[in-house]
Amino acid sequence: MAASSADAYSDVVARIARATQAARRPAGEVTLVAVSKMQPWEAIAPVLAAGQTVFGENRVQEATERWAERRADLTLHLIGPLQTNKTAGAVALFDVIETLDREKLARALADAVQKQGRSPRLYVQVNTGEEPQKAGVIPAQADAFIALARSAYGLAPEGLMCIPPAGEPAGPHFALLAGIAARNGLAKLSMGMSDDFETAIALGATSVRVGSAVFGARA
Repeated sequence: MAASSADAYSDVVARIARATQAARRPAGEVTLVAVSKMQPWEAIAPVLAAGQTVFGENRVQEATERWAERRADLTLHLIGPLQTNKTAGAVALFDVIETLDREKLARALADAVQKQGRSPRLYVQVNTGEEPQKAGVIPAQADAFIALARSAYGLAPEGLMCIPPAGEPAGPHFALLAGIAARNGLAKLSMGMSDDFETAIALGATSVRVGSAVFGARA
């Protein structure tokens, strides 16, 4: 497993570099967020040893157990839905929270930031497919929500995140997200996963969240 995850990681890094070059974007402009959620440490360790320093997790408790003693020189992204009762722990652990999507959470994040004096970078999650089972603000409400987060809660989102519907072409969803970001002055786009990150890079992704292509399928 160690050899296979290290080799797979090297392949994904090379694919990101090729896609970035093909899109005529500067080398190094796209960050790989290695999605380590639910992966065994024996799969993660060789990727860490190979130089990967940015990891994505879905749950605060799982991430705390895995990374609390290994925090030095790492950047941790929360990429799963955040419950308001987990906000304090998320602010304490994560460098980036990608799933801001409702006013109650904006309020809780603002309170936790004020109490802890620590300000993770924030992305607003947009439910581009308007799927009822998925988290995220719907596109028609994204502009108003971004404005609310800024004006009412003093938050400064730096980007947007989306997860396109399974079974649909991802490109139109990535283009939609890029348009929302542009008109709201947001520079960062977290979009693209194992099956579609090259498409995301072509459409402006600044970070891609890749799990199975690096670590293999989760058990």
